[in-house]
Parts: sequence; structure tokens; C-alpha cells
Amino acid sequence: MKKRVLAIDDEKVVLDSIAKVLREEDYDVKTVQNGSDGIQCAVNEPFDIVLTDIRMPNTDGFKVLRDIRKAGKSVPVIMITGYASVSSSVQAMKLGATNYIEKPFTPDQLLRTIARALVESSQDSGDEQTLIHKKEVLKVLEKGAKDGVFAQRLFKEGADALDNFNLTRQEKLALITRDIGWIEDQIGPVKPEIKKWLSAS
Repeated sequence: MKKRVLAIDDEKVVLDSIAKVLREEDYDVKTVQNGSDGIQCAVNEPFDIVLTDIRMPNTDGFKVLRDIRKAGKSVPVIMITGYASVSSSVQAMKLGATNYIEKPFTPDQLLRTIARALVESSQDSGDEQTLIHKKEVLKVLEKGAKDGVFAQRLFKEGADALDNFNLTRQEKLALITRDIGWIEDQIGPVKPEIKKWLSAS
């Protein structure tokens, strides 16, 4: 049976290239040109692997990864990145992405990265989706509301800014993607000042 691949990127030329390479190797490929539609596909359809650009307008690769994991899907996610955002892709791997591939990539690099991710994913049991470290999450939320420098660091450096906190990958990802809905589902309504900094663009 063919492996199903979902590719999400705002650049059509990248999607066309991925589709051509993978279809020649007998993969079943679906391409989507924005993150929001990509999330809908990934959550509602069965895929063996997801490739997503990390830098897209409106919905970035972190949000795609977050929503896939929040839906309880342990499908491997590969970040597609340009040179300028390699560090973001490394961050994404700390938060549960399987691997990343840097643009421009060769067909061989693409095929090798996917093959490796499929092997690794067969050994991955997935991440816990309930909040485990409530006190630590509250500590981060309070600090972000009081300390503007820390809040900026969190959104600029991602997981690195949370190294001193005892958090799971999913808790870190929820904070970095400012997933207010999930946070409040887990710990109850947050203070207005916390909601304000989480909602800031």
C-alpha cells in the first residue's frame, strides 16, 4: 500500500517539486498551500508523514505541529526550512518534529529524510497531551506577564527560553504557540494580564 504524504508550503513551486519527486517513487501525495488548510487535512485524514514549511503567513510550522499533536496524531512531521530559519527547525525538533530539510534540497535528500522519518516514527509512542506540570506552566505564564524581556525571549528563542523549567515537549509547544484554549482547558481561566501577553502578536 502506498505511503500517504501531506506537504504544506505557501510556495507552489516547492509543493510541485515535492509532489513530482515523491510520486515518481510511488508515494500518494497531497499538497496544501497554507497552514490552516494543512492542519485540517492532517487532523481529519490519515497520513503516514507530514512535511510543513516552518515560515508561512498566518499559520506557521510550529502551529501545524502543535495542532497535529494536540489531535493525538503521532504522524512524523518534517519541517521544511530556508537557511535563515534552520535554528527554528532545530527548535521544532526539540518540541516533537521528527526532522527538518533545508531548501533547496535534492530529490535524494528528500527521499532519504522521509525514509528515515518513517523508520523512526514506527518506534515512537507519541506525546502525552494532558498537562502534567501545572505549577511550572503557571510559573512561565506569570513570568511572561511580568517580564517583557522573558516574553520576547520565549517567542524568539522558543524551547531554549524554557530550558530552566520542568516541562514536557507538548507543554512547551503550547506555550510557544500561545495555545490559550488548551492552557485554559487544563488549568482554568488565566488572569487578564496573562491572556494579554499570550494574545499579543
